Amino acid sequence: MSPVLIIATKEIRDSLRNRWLMMISLILLVLSLAVSFGGGAIAGSLEVSSLAGILSGLVTLSVFLLPLAAILLSFDAFVGEEEAGTLLLMLTYPVTRPEMLLGKFIGHSCLLAIACVLGFAPTALLLLLLTDLPVSEVAAAFGHFIASGVLLAMVFILLGYMVSLGVREKARALGLLLFIWFLLVLMYDLALLATVVALADVLSRQTLNLMILANPADIFRALNLLTVDLGPQAGQSALTALSQTGLGLGSLYLLLAGWVVALLLLCRFQFNRKTL
Repeated sequence: MSPVLIIATKEIRDSLRNRWLMMISLILLVLSLAVSFGGGAIAGSLEVSSLAGILSGLVTLSVFLLPLAAILLSFDAFVGEEEAGTLLLMLTYPVTRPEMLLGKFIGHSCLLAIACVLGFAPTALLLLLLTDLPVSEVAAAFGHFIASGVLLAMVFILLGYMVSLGVREKARALGLLLFIWFLLVLMYDLALLATVVALADVLSRQTLNLMILANPADIFRALNLLTVDLGPQAGQSALTALSQTGLGLGSLYLLLAGWVVALLLLCRFQFNRKTL
């Protein structure tokens, strides 16, 4: 096996050993089932919501949970091994720094991809079995949702690597990443909404689109809102309006993948310059 695959396999085995994969998959599964089959209970009904309503709820939850899971998985990827003294030891073996970085990234990405499939695919199957929703529509919606969720998680895995490579303590890495998560996932959208309300007559659509596309979490939301018909009430939602970038699915996927490639190159540059 190549050094990249050996390191990736090690990361996967470590997560299987400490039950990380099982726990995050279970959390995603319970929440997806609750959104899909328990959302109507709030209104006093046990009926399953429309596919658009289910997907909207899943996107709202996932845009918080998937980046947080990626951060918790990656925050100590390098600083943790540096504190334990194993990072320098690993680099004495016939493995280069880019190979080590790529191996960890592949391993962590596979873990989150498996967690997304285990967490969301059973919900899609139950929807097909218990409702009369079209198979093609459910498959397309959940396929796009899982694929885009994995890409979003990859972005935050790499953000975790960047911070982990730049600090000397695990506690500081986790604190910085939680602050980044807070800014990108929570505060950014609130700031955009406030900007839209305050500058509705001045702000151009092109400027707003650029502000949306500058945040991978908003690209994830926009990508998934394009896969279903949200109905005539969609225009009344400010968050939905923020996600109408005018770009197609292919362009949004390329932008999200571009974030992954750019951050991976930055991590490689940062790791090559890091002194141990």
